[in-house]
Amino acid sequence: MMNKMLFLFLFAGSFIAKAQDNDVALETGAVKNDTVKRKMVKVDGVAAVVGDYIILESDIEKTLQGLKNQGYPSEDLTHCNLLGKLMEDKLYMHSAVQDSIEVSQAEIRAGVDRRIDYFMQQVNGDMKKLIELYGMETEGELREELSNIVKEQMLTERMRDKIIEEIEVTPEEVRTFFYAIPEEERPVFGESVELAQIVIKPDVPEEETQKVIERLRKMKEDVEDNGVRFSSKAMLYSEDPGSRTRGGLYVGITRKTQFAKEFVDVAFSLKEGEVSEPFQTDFGWHILTVDKIKGEQRDVRHILIRPEIPQSAIEAAKSEIDSIRSLLINDKISFEEAAKAYSDEKETKYDGGKLINPQTLDLKFELAKMDQEIHSNIYSLKEGEITTPILEDNERTGEVFYKIIKVNKRVPDHKADYSQDYTQIAELALRDKQLKEIKKWTEEKIEDTFINVGEDNRNCEFANNWLKN
Repeated sequence: MMNKMLFLFLFAGSFIAKAQDNDVALETGAVKNDTVKRKMVKVDGVAAVVGDYIILESDIEKTLQGLKNQGYPSEDLTHCNLLGKLMEDKLYMHSAVQDSIEVSQAEIRAGVDRRIDYFMQQVNGDMKKLIELYGMETEGELREELSNIVKEQMLTERMRDKIIEEIEVTPEEVRTFFYAIPEEERPVFGESVELAQIVIKPDVPEEETQKVIERLRKMKEDVEDNGVRFSSKAMLYSEDPGSRTRGGLYVGITRKTQFAKEFVDVAFSLKEGEVSEPFQTDFGWHILTVDKIKGEQRDVRHILIRPEIPQSAIEAAKSEIDSIRSLLINDKISFEEAAKAYSDEKETKYDGGKLINPQTLDLKFELAKMDQEIHSNIYSLKEGEITTPILEDNERTGEVFYKIIKVNKRVPDHKADYSQDYTQIAELALRDKQLKEIKKWTEEKIEDTFINVGEDNRNCEFANNWLKN
């Protein structure tokens, strides 16, 4: 009780001091008829306090501007809605700190680098334009601002993940959830398709592969024997856009990180400072060094280089897939047999080329949510029809290949059916259960946390009981 009273006392003093500082008038005036005219301008004010965090009115305006810059409809972005969202985030952050959830500086830096890499692509690599877009003066200011945003988002996400990490739904819960929805209110699922594909990759000439291997070995030698920094080589020569600007750095790699198996195996076979021999993944050829070992985690740097594929090899791949398609169109072979016999995509070939939706982990792809490029190729096809050869130039992996896609099944728009749409219904049931758990947690935390909403915002109609009425 004494600690809480002391906190309230200190808070009251700091709140008053802050208000005096923020609401101090800027005095401007000019002498006119021997009278000094003063204009009082409010600089900033406290919108709310959640635990140890203060939300300023300017924070709401910055959030509003940021969302507008990202294209969110302005009519949905009310002052009260944004304040409520910021208060939720601060509640998560306050609780994350209390629960000893941490975010390392390395993770924050990596998150900032990823954002800057992404935003730089949107402004055609113009850093000056990006700095102006954020209303900053220098790249340093921009990075500091993004560091705060990334840290808050990471703490918020980890707190939310902790709340729902053990939430699961049983088949009976899914059934109960579905049949509790009145029939006239059951969701309508959009038209969906089930797809299969055959991929033919151009053969990379052995001499091109050897050129890359020798080049990487020379870089390894420069680092080990000539004192050249690995990060400098990565920034100059690596073909991995996700890490090149960071000197090839990836932080916090674990054995469960969703990287190529070969990459993870090498990362966990090296000592700190050791540089690997060249090794291959589906992305190309690499050398890798371990910057730091932190228990079960590794901070690593790598350099990625891909062999050049001559135009003649690409044309040969086109000729091969044309021949396969001809066999299929003339019923000389089934699609499943052709996938197993000819496809270069090892993830799908042994299952007849069937594609798994990475979002739902089943075979259905809802047309409205489908990758735009695939959609444009298959939207007009009937069941059983096959696309013409499609040239895929994957910027992320650097791969160039041809593919054909078959529509195995089309399901039209329909009201949710328990047996037909079980996977999607189970997702909805799980999400519903998670949201209820988050709501329960939020209500309890609001009661247990010091919260003060500024006088100007007490007329807001919040989704949560921030006013503790």
